[in-house]
Amino acid sequence: MVVKACLAQFDTVEALRHLWPMVRSEGHLDRVLDDVERRPGLVLYTVVNQGIRRMLEQKCRHRKIHAVSVLDPVIDALAAISGEEAKGRAGRQHALDAAYFARVDAIQFTIAHDDGIMPENWEEADIVLAGVSRTSKTPTSIYLANRGYKVANIPLVPESPPPQKLFELKHPLVVGLTTNPDRLIQIRRNRLLSLNQAPETDYVDSEAVNAELAFARRIFADNGWPVIDVTRRSIEETALAIVKLCTERIEQAAS
Repeated sequence: MVVKACLAQFDTVEALRHLWPMVRSEGHLDRVLDDVERRPGLVLYTVVNQGIRRMLEQKCRHRKIHAVSVLDPVIDALAAISGEEAKGRAGRQHALDAAYFARVDAIQFTIAHDDGIMPENWEEADIVLAGVSRTSKTPTSIYLANRGYKVANIPLVPESPPPQKLFELKHPLVVGLTTNPDRLIQIRRNRLLSLNQAPETDYVDSEAVNAELAFARRIFADNGWPVIDVTRRSIEETALAIVKLCTERIEQAAS
C-alpha cells in the first residue's frame, strides 16, 4: 500500500511490484536478491529480525541495490510516544489467538449443522435458528459463525415435523425466524426461476405458504421462543438482533 501510494505521485513511472513474504533465512534472502539483481529496482522491507535485517542491508550495499526500511519511522515514533522498546519479533502481526481458533471452530460447526443436519449435536450450539424455507436461516447462521457463535438451523415443514430433540434443548438460544407471506412467495418464486423450475407449485401457493407460516408461529409460541421478523431486515440486522437476545439471556442468567 505504501508503494502504491508513492507510485501515484509519478506520472511516467511504471513499476512491477514483487512481494516476498516470510524471508527468515540467508538462503531465502540470497534467492530474493538474485531475483532483484536480475530486475533492478528499489527494495522496501519490513524485516524486524536483526540478524536477517543486517544481512539484507549488507547484501544490498554490496550489490548496489537501494533498500528502505518501511517500518522504522513508525516504530521509532511509537517507541518515543509509548516509552516502550519495540520487541523486534518477526511475524507478530500474523499471530493467531484463541479468538481466531474459536471463530474457525464456530464456522466449521455451523456449516456441518446447516438445514437440520446432525440433531444429536444441537445441544452444543450457542444458537439454533428455526423457520420455514427461505427465511434467511443459512446466511444468518454463517454471519453469526463469523462472530464466533456456533449455530445450527432447522427448517420447519408441516409435512415433516422437526425432531423431538429440538424441543428439549437447554444450552442453545432457540430463535424463530418469520417473514411476510407475500415477500416469502416472491423470494421463493425467484428461487424456482433461478433453478429453471416451474414457478407455480405448492411451494409458492398463497394458501400453502400461509399454512406453513402459521405452523411455524404455533411452534414458536408453544415453546416460548423469541421470534424475529426478517421481512425488512438485512442479514446483519437480523444477526445483531439475535446477538442482543444472547447478551440479554446471559445477563439474566448471571443476575
